[in-house]
Order: sequence, then C-alpha cells, then structure tokens
Amino acid sequence: MQFIDLITQKNRIRENLMKRIERIIDSAQFVMGPEVLEAEKKLAEYVGTKHCVSCASGTDALLIPLMAKGIGPGDAVLTTPFTFVATAEVVSLVGATPVFVDVLPGTFNINPDGVAPAVEEARKKGLNPKALIPVDLFGLPAEYDRLEKVAAEQGLWILEDAAQGFGGTVGGRRAGSFGLVGATSFFPAKPLGCYGDGGAIFTNDDELLELLISVRVHGGGSDKYNNERIGLNGRFDAIQAAVINEKLTIFDDELDLRNKVAAAYSARLKDRVVVPEVPEGYTSCWAQYSVLANSTDDRTKLMAALKDAGIPSAIYYPIPLHLQKAYENLGYKPGDFPVSEDFSARVFALPMHPYLKEEEIEQICRVITRA
Repeated sequence: MQFIDLITQKNRIRENLMKRIERIIDSAQFVMGPEVLEAEKKLAEYVGTKHCVSCASGTDALLIPLMAKGIGPGDAVLTTPFTFVATAEVVSLVGATPVFVDVLPGTFNINPDGVAPAVEEARKKGLNPKALIPVDLFGLPAEYDRLEKVAAEQGLWILEDAAQGFGGTVGGRRAGSFGLVGATSFFPAKPLGCYGDGGAIFTNDDELLELLISVRVHGGGSDKYNNERIGLNGRFDAIQAAVINEKLTIFDDELDLRNKVAAAYSARLKDRVVVPEVPEGYTSCWAQYSVLANSTDDRTKLMAALKDAGIPSAIYYPIPLHLQKAYENLGYKPGDFPVSEDFSARVFALPMHPYLKEEEIEQICRVITRA
C-alpha cells in the first residue's frame, strides 16, 4: 500500500502532459515560457486573487514576500511551532526572529488568542513585530476571520502559509487568498504537486506584485542587469509548470475524492483515535490525514501494527520548532507551548490520496481497531 499514490494520478494525465512537455522541448523555452505564464494565470483565477507569481519552491514562496517587504534584523515574525521548519526558517534567513504562538486543541492551526500576547512578548525582547505567518496545516485553512482582525489590531501584515492548504476553503474563499500575500508549495506530495520543487505566491496588491517579481529574479529592475535590490534565483521552470497546468484539470475531482477518503476514515476511527476537526464553513484539501493517539506509547503500538500489515504511516511533526536544536538560541523550553508539544507526542498520519480504495481504507481502520 502506498502512502501517496502519484502513479495512478500520472496515468490519468500522462497523454496530455507528454504533449505539453514535447512542446516545451521543441520550443526550447525552458525558463519563464508560455507554460509558466499559463500556470500563473490559471492559479490566480483558481485562488481568486489578482496576481500569482510562480517560484522555485514553497520555501521561496515564503521567503520572497519577506524579502520584498524588507523584513530583517530586529523584526519579529509570529508563527506556529507545530509546522514544517521552512515556515520559521525563512524568517531566520532574512535575519528576523521567529516568535511562536501555540496551536488550537481542535484543528492543529495557530490560536488567534495567542497573537496579542506574543506581540507583547516580542516587544519586551526589544523586537519590532511586523508580520504573522499562519499555517494551513494538514490541508485545513487557519481561522482567518479572527486572525485578520487581531493582526490589524496589532499592526501586523499576514503571510498565509498555504503550502499544505491549497484547495481548502473558508466561507467559499480559497486558501492562498488570505492576508496581504499567500504562499503555496508544489512539492510532489502536496495535493497539487509538480514533479520536482515549485511554488507560487498570491496577492491583490499591485505594488507588492512588482517587488515580488523583482526579488524572484535577482532583484531586477527595468532589465536583468539593472539590479535594484537584493534578490534570488527563484524562477519556476516550464516543465514543472506544465505538470501543474495538467493537474489543475483534475484537481477539483481529486479534492472530492480526498474528502470521501477522509470521511470514510473519520466515520470508522472516531471512537478509536482523535480524528481531524473541520469546523462548519471550512473545507480541507487533506494534504495529510493526521490523527492523535491516546499517548506516545499507543502511537508506537498503532504504527507498529500498521507496519506489520504493510501499511505506511508517518509523523508530522515529531519535534515542535521551539524545541529544535536550530532554535535553541531563542530560549524556549519544554512546556512553553503545551498543545504543540502534546500533539507532537501523539500525532501520526495515515495514507491519504484520491485513489485510496474502499477496501484499503477498511483494512487500515481494521488494523487500528484491533491494535
């Protein structure tokens, strides 16, 4: 059994995708060619923003907006410790300081009530709080109604980390459209992934758009040898764009299938483990289907039973960021973010993809029930 099935998906799109790739090879337009422009247009339309700037990775999609906004030493950027390291890593890369906010018990996402105290904490440390990076963890968008309100009150702009959330919605608005700017990843394991690294940035701000485009390619101005600011090489290549363009044709269908898989899991497992919560008015794209065991020992037992049955599982994330060695200089200690620490001790993820068969779901749930 596969944790993520990219082969069945590939077979659905192979014929048309190969035609796209052949056109790129024949045209020799490998960087920023027509497929990239097509992808940016389609992605902006899908998310519902005026602009989309494609880039080389999900990490670049987070880094470029921070660079464009001039975030740097002395600044604080608030985010969650229960996420992949890239979310905080980009803050450190621009010389700013990550300030963590614990997550909600129900949804794995950042707790809006923790934002104001974290701003105060940052100021006491002599930092200047500038931005907030909520994470749409495991596919579920964060609580943007509350987050946008508290961010405005605290003078913060929002960079939405929709690396796992692309395709999720809140009140009909799609992930990637919240805050000043949104970022997503096209890593192959994502619900909308390419065949390598890739990412995209979304905004409605015309002025910011120009800065994002500049930073993406070495801080260029009127031409590539007129460098107005420090930038990076963050371009999205045409073959990866072709993959995204073709996968978009089946993406909504795959989202429906992912939600059916999640519903089947939850119905069978709700009395065995803590299943993911999707609040009313929200939809998840189910980047992962993560559950909580009763304890670390129970998680070990359940994952061992799954392994013995030939079923893969994974832990996202075993160590919260505030306890990672890379961030020991920030001075956090065990107990500072109890919800995140509890989740890291109990969370594990089951196979999740659109092509998971009913009998496979039944087998997975049966193993967990018996264990």
